[in-house]
Amino acid sequence: MENFSNIISKIDGIVWGIPTMVLILATGLIMTIAAKGIQFTKLGRAFKGIFKKNEGQGELSGFAALCTALSATIGTGNIVGVGTAIAAGGPGALFWMWIAAILGTATKYAECMLAIKYREVKPDGHILGGPFYTIEKGMGKSWKPLAILFAVFGALAGLLGIGTMTQVNGITDAVNMAFSNSGTAFTFAGNSYSWATVIGGIIVTLCAALVIIGGLKRISKVAEKIVPAMAIVYVFLGLSVIIMNFTDIPAAFALIFKSAFGWKAVAGGAAGWVMKQVLDSMQKGIARGIFSNEAGLGSAPIAAAPVQTNEPVEQGLVNMTGTVIDTLIVCTMTGLAIVLAMTNADFFAQYQENGWKGVQLTANALSWDLGGDGVSIKFLLMLCLAFFAFTTILGWDYYSEKCLEYVTGGKMSVVMVYRILYIFAIAIGPYFTVTTVFDIADIFNGLMAIPNCISLIVLAAVVAKETKAYFDKYPKLQ
Repeated sequence: MENFSNIISKIDGIVWGIPTMVLILATGLIMTIAAKGIQFTKLGRAFKGIFKKNEGQGELSGFAALCTALSATIGTGNIVGVGTAIAAGGPGALFWMWIAAILGTATKYAECMLAIKYREVKPDGHILGGPFYTIEKGMGKSWKPLAILFAVFGALAGLLGIGTMTQVNGITDAVNMAFSNSGTAFTFAGNSYSWATVIGGIIVTLCAALVIIGGLKRISKVAEKIVPAMAIVYVFLGLSVIIMNFTDIPAAFALIFKSAFGWKAVAGGAAGWVMKQVLDSMQKGIARGIFSNEAGLGSAPIAAAPVQTNEPVEQGLVNMTGTVIDTLIVCTMTGLAIVLAMTNADFFAQYQENGWKGVQLTANALSWDLGGDGVSIKFLLMLCLAFFAFTTILGWDYYSEKCLEYVTGGKMSVVMVYRILYIFAIAIGPYFTVTTVFDIADIFNGLMAIPNCISLIVLAAVVAKETKAYFDKYPKLQ
């Protein structure tokens, strides 16, 4: 198992090398220029548009589409992913998350807008859209192999990474932490697994199997109810941390910026320029940021495509708020809670001694920041993570099936086989290490992002033209 983890880690390092990071950041910068800084100038308008009644051809309201997209983004990335990023890349990883999210907001706008512009209405009336049709229709038929490549990577990302194993692994890790005295169920390859892990994994697998057969409308109904409520609970928890530790916030930001640019604090208070730390912070921050908000990944456009609208720009605005909510609000809450705790020498010593990462780091940081025995915090965190991750499992099944529909021409026999494999991947997810499942997810996320970002750069002129035409037509929110 250790050799397998090492191999996966090396592949992850290759996929998320400097070229991929430059491509993603460059895409965000180009989209920012093409849309004239839309994430800054039109953000208020975008939030107002969330609850606007949609009119036009489509299957879902704009709010339902946003919640479906959020159901797939607000998950383990916000709680476990931030913890793994800071553990691996230092507090500076949070800074690079912010940079990726600020630029990624424009990317999310562009990819969702284009998905609606180039969507396909099938003979039976249902709508299919996403980067595969953006590539095929926007760039031309000769680019279809790139579209197929994206769809294949999308299906694999759902099956082997972001949609299944990382989510259930995060849930069972939190359950195991909350019920730490559940006893050992079995031992395999030198690793022991508790009854909490086993039972939690079985429950999640069964629930996912029951809901997945319900389709998009079922998923959107679940998402509309659960995601906003749990996000409010988690944000309230994060705000409590900030308020109770307000005087330590300057020190936390200082640590974030120092770490982001190579000033790494070590035992005894010494500091030095460490280029490797800068690259680690960038890699983990950008990778986990993309894992969390999926800007540039090409998944959110699949949910946006069926929206009831005749104005692609309108829904692009709505969907770009997802990146703000997911990373600039929810992930920042988690990151600040961890870094605030790290500014305390006693906590930092415990962190180094125990090697906390993922949900363990987040839970212990929240408990430290808020005081008390930590039991109630860990239980509340388990509930938030369980609901966040479960809706992500459902959302990514939808994305993956739409990718398969494009590749196979809608063959339901293939989709049914995929659903079985998807459930199986959920079932085995609890038995991998948190580092391994996140590395696997990062690999397929990066592979998905490459063809999607290429298409956005090529179609930057279309983004600029569509954006200008819409705001010339509707200078004020209708």
